[in-house]
Amino acid sequence: MMAGRLCCSVIVLLALYAQTDAASQTVNQDLSDIFNELWKLDVNRMKPGTDYRISLQGKAGYIPSGSTTATDHASAPLFSYVDMDKLNTITTYTRFMKLLDNYERSTGVAERVTSEEVAENNAFLDAVLESAVMKRAHQYLVNKGKSQSNLRQFKSQLYYMWFRLYHRDRNGGEDSSGFEHVFVGETKFGKEIMGLHNWVQFYLQEKQNLLDYKGYKARSNDVPDEDDHVLNVQFSWHGLVKPVGSTFLGVSPEFEMAVFSILFLTSTEKTTTAVVNLDEYQLELVVHRHGRSIGTSYPKLLSSNNRHL
Repeated sequence: MMAGRLCCSVIVLLALYAQTDAASQTVNQDLSDIFNELWKLDVNRMKPGTDYRISLQGKAGYIPSGSTTATDHASAPLFSYVDMDKLNTITTYTRFMKLLDNYERSTGVAERVTSEEVAENNAFLDAVLESAVMKRAHQYLVNKGKSQSNLRQFKSQLYYMWFRLYHRDRNGGEDSSGFEHVFVGETKFGKEIMGLHNWVQFYLQEKQNLLDYKGYKARSNDVPDEDDHVLNVQFSWHGLVKPVGSTFLGVSPEFEMAVFSILFLTSTEKTTTAVVNLDEYQLELVVHRHGRSIGTSYPKLLSSNNRHL
């Protein structure tokens, strides 16, 4: 009888080890390595508690997609403080923020891009290309045969991926771009929030009382901390509710653009997902392509504070 129990215990243990091994195989080590390099190079990342402070408050409840109301589990904004003076001294942030008012929020409404806005796009990319983060990302992509070493050609590749206008809604003209969707946010048919995965835009919309943070989303055994750099959130924006959105916190725009450009260019799948271990987080990174441009990209927090190790 004892031998039978022992045998069963061994089988259970072996099954658990097999599951653990299988889980570890899902992590993309090559991407984890390059993204951790970029993480260390991101000198423009803001420091939690110093450059910005967040107030997590309550855990948001479940609501179905398309809802216009949600119980508010956070009476105060997510961001209790952001050092705008510091942001305004960093070129990539200042040029990034100039782009945030260049877009029509609703899909189906054609974008009209002025020559001034094109100049702003180019100025932002020029600043990004001067950063250590994007220089390393460029080197990585050249080594993988996914980008040309010529800087002008690489800039054109980035411009096409992020700023080329395309049809997201079949009605109307060219109404969307990768940059607008990911960094600025859009609404679909006046019923759904799409994109808006950037923390600076989140903060600025909160500041204007256009966005209302409803609480964080997390498993009960993985409650976030206020110094976390990745967060799953629920929020309302212009009268619509996003059941769950995910965002990096404090990272520079060049870091986000570098990470998702690498993920986009190293795959040909319509939707590319990769599980990576980045700093103390385990993330599922997602990129959906729209032809040769980015349709959407975002980080999905799987585990924080090294709980996955």
